[in-house]
Amino acid sequence: MSYIVDFKNVSTLGLESSPVAEALAGLRANEARYFMTKYKHPFTVVPASESQETIDYVKRILKQERNIEFAAKPLETSSLQVENIKWTHVFYEDGLAVNVLYTLDDPKKRAVGFKLAEGMEVPKELEGKFKFARQKSKLAGTIRGSFFVIKGEY
Repeated sequence: MSYIVDFKNVSTLGLESSPVAEALAGLRANEARYFMTKYKHPFTVVPASESQETIDYVKRILKQERNIEFAAKPLETSSLQVENIKWTHVFYEDGLAVNVLYTLDDPKKRAVGFKLAEGMEVPKELEGKFKFARQKSKLAGTIRGSFFVIKGEY
């Protein structure tokens, strides 16, 4: 069952099995605040068990673009379109959040972003492949993030 993420009252609902559930909930709330502030759009998440198509989409891009396959279990996803941008998110049990920004009319503005919840280690699948910048967030503490540009069509 889907629900809108509340960024004012941060909840670990759906993320309880994560060893960094509170930090991951803060990271998810940070995403929700971004979409509400920038686009006036609610951020809705769906349990991974109900959104295999979304997970497969992100997996395919990661595999084809960079030969990355995460061992971590997906917990939730989000898929939305704002203006000409399709946004897809997957939140993993280990504290990783992957987002795909895919503009529908500009192939130069397509990317995959990785965000690490505070307290999690860099996943072995990303070690040595990406440099992670730090960002402070009132909701999520310190977020480490990186990205790569998508070259293919999805």
